Amino acid sequence: MSERRRSAVALSSRAHAFSVEALIGTNKKRKLRDWEEKGLDLSMETLSPEAGQLGDGEDPAQGLEPYSEQSTGSDTEVLTERTSCSFGSHSELTPTGPGPQPPPNSSMEEIQVELQCADLWKRFHDIGTEMIITKAGRRMFPAMRVKITGLDPHQQYYIAMDIVPVDNKRYRYVYHSSKWMVAGNADSPVPPRVYIHPDSLASGDTWMRQVVSFDKLKLTNNELDDQGHIILHSMHKYQPRVHVIRKDFSSDLSPTKPVPVGDGVKTFSFPETVFTTVTAYQNQQVFWEQRTLFHIP
Repeated sequence: MSERRRSAVALSSRAHAFSVEALIGTNKKRKLRDWEEKGLDLSMETLSPEAGQLGDGEDPAQGLEPYSEQSTGSDTEVLTERTSCSFGSHSELTPTGPGPQPPPNSSMEEIQVELQCADLWKRFHDIGTEMIITKAGRRMFPAMRVKITGLDPHQQYYIAMDIVPVDNKRYRYVYHSSKWMVAGNADSPVPPRVYIHPDSLASGDTWMRQVVSFDKLKLTNNELDDQGHIILHSMHKYQPRVHVIRKDFSSDLSPTKPVPVGDGVKTFSFPETVFTTVTAYQNQQVFWEQRTLFHIP
């Protein structure tokens, strides 16, 4: 009886080791034997080198498709999940702890907002940034990402973004000269829309510990949109703005109202983020620049 038990144990151990070895590769055979001799745990959880890092069916290469040249007019189009900051330096992507903190109840005047991936924005600005808009809504590329400093660590803030016209003109693209030209007066104003960052409401300390990203914001030309997307006219020039709003000044803050103004609100904009709205890319340089960034032949 004792010999039969020892045989069963040995068989079970060898079968278990074989199944684990098949998972992690034959080059681990010698190490497995060492572990068996030392009586170490051979469970799959302890042996799996990537345990807990990827969920079932996750593809680490997901989201590397570039924006298409033509708009499909629906939200089923493949959107890149690599945001504009994916092409910047690693230091721009990694959330870092805040620098020296201001004293409690610091003034709104001390708040500073820094545009992340400014080099990428400038790269597109130099050739004329175009943003595709669709009825279903389209994400921005490049996307807005900022780093905020100078907040009161203990105060509560909303962070919001809106997009306003640069002027009262409508534009058209002249292909033979590769330039945008004024084509007339702007269309009638669209309903106001404000994108309130989903992490709002949060403390100043929380905001300063992260890169504040507006990757999920979408642009649409549907004036009847009920999805909370930013409504814009095609062939107009626009300027994104980032707003830092203190909690005690947020009573009038709404996705369908203009951003409140006053001492409890500070607004930031960056000249290199101005763009022209289109339903399909007009300047082929913009299209090919994106393909270059994504290494698409």
